[in-house]
Amino acid sequence: MRKVIIAGNWKMNKTASEGRALVEALKPLVAEVGPECAEIVVCPPFTTLSAVVEAARGSNIKVGAQNLHWAESGAFTGEISAAMLREAGVEYVILGHSERRQYFGETDATVNARLKAALKAGFKVMVCIGETLEEREGNRTEEVLARQLDGGLADLDAVTVSGLVLAYEPVWAIGTGKTATPEMAEATHRFIRSHLAARFGKEAAEQVRIQYGGSMKPENAGELVAQPDIDGGLIGGAALKADSFATLIKNAIAGSRKK
Repeated sequence: MRKVIIAGNWKMNKTASEGRALVEALKPLVAEVGPECAEIVVCPPFTTLSAVVEAARGSNIKVGAQNLHWAESGAFTGEISAAMLREAGVEYVILGHSERRQYFGETDATVNARLKAALKAGFKVMVCIGETLEEREGNRTEEVLARQLDGGLADLDAVTVSGLVLAYEPVWAIGTGKTATPEMAEATHRFIRSHLAARFGKEAAEQVRIQYGGSMKPENAGELVAQPDIDGGLIGGAALKADSFATLIKNAIAGSRKK
């Protein structure tokens, strides 16, 4: 069975001191979560990474970054390289988040370039895909997801793809008050896995973990992760408080045991 992975994307929240305090509060709440049960990841802003890495040291909490540039160095103002993240102690990287695509011009091609750089540097990667409300209402969900998968994972082989984490973000369900039912989310996750199977083979597709990123909360985490093809969550607001994040993690693990 695929191991649950719950990652908190802090987005542009938490200073270094605030991030350290959050991790210190979270550690005792999730201390009993063994590595066989779930992977717990927190992804702070770049300026908060070092403090969070230090606070998480020796615990079961892993640290990820929210982006990574494809170049090793150079004239790329505002970007960050693999070497910088490696020295900061980062293990995971989020790529292609819907906000990066919406506000900062990310494309499937740039996600692919960043992904190759991240893999070359040895990071574990969470690749985000998802459709907007307009695309969903136009019955284009599968078309959009297939394009993002084909472009974002271009030139990768089955072995490499099998080790990735995908995060399905229904953009229309993020901060809008609209939510997908567990059954709706599962149907889309099932399509993603079937598309991966067609591209990379069934064995690789079955190993890929697919997170749900559409406003997962403590209240719905268990029911969502109980679905056959939902392997965890990429969490926004609920990850910014230790108690809600810990409850969400435990509920997700409980849900996974119902598969």
